[in-house]
Amino acid sequence: MNETIKLLKNHRSVRLFEDRALSAEQIEAIVTSAQSAATSSFIQAYSIIGVTDQQKKDKLAELTGGQEYVAKNGHFFVFCADLFRHELIGEIEGKEVLPSLESTEKFMVALIDTALAAQNAAIAAESMGLGICYIGGIRNNLEAVTELLKTPKRVIPLFGMTIGYPMQENDKKQRLPYEHVYHENEYNQDLASYKEQLSIYDEFISDYYNKRTNGKRSDTWSSQMAQMLEKQTRMYMKEFVNKQGFDLK
Repeated sequence: MNETIKLLKNHRSVRLFEDRALSAEQIEAIVTSAQSAATSSFIQAYSIIGVTDQQKKDKLAELTGGQEYVAKNGHFFVFCADLFRHELIGEIEGKEVLPSLESTEKFMVALIDTALAAQNAAIAAESMGLGICYIGGIRNNLEAVTELLKTPKRVIPLFGMTIGYPMQENDKKQRLPYEHVYHENEYNQDLASYKEQLSIYDEFISDYYNKRTNGKRSDTWSSQMAQMLEKQTRMYMKEFVNKQGFDLK
């Protein structure tokens, strides 16, 4: 196994960082690594906002649900789907680009481009010995986030990423079984084997929590997911996305 694969397989979220800022060189290396990710048709439909103002970081920590590590880290990045520049390009070049920019397809392109760039950034950071944690709580209140970060129309902050020097390394959570995720030639719809794979995985996860909490917790992955999905969250999203210039039907 080569060093890149070892690094990828060793990923875990870090939520406690040293009080030590990243250097300008580290930030540039992380961002330029993100920019080297694959991008659909060279569209590069994303932007990255680095938040260094402590008051803004404190407010973002509040907006994301009181996640302290959003305020205390080496650097906080916000990854945004961004078609603002593409509308401007249409104006400069005298082309009618709005029907395309407002389509569900281009919205998906922007989401995928942003996610690919972010994962490159995460890998670059971890290769430097830094820890990272994705912050989906950015989407708890996007109206407030866009106001705080002054993002224009056709820009949507999708998630944050805390990066810094780890003070504590969490245990690695085992992912779903390889056989459950990888399907060859066609999707496996044998429900008996599908449910068996989930059951085996649930035993692993229950044992993980049981050992990690000294018996105080032993829930399964399936019960965790069902409980989470039963609760409707961020149901304002379609309205917000449409308001930002993506005409999703």
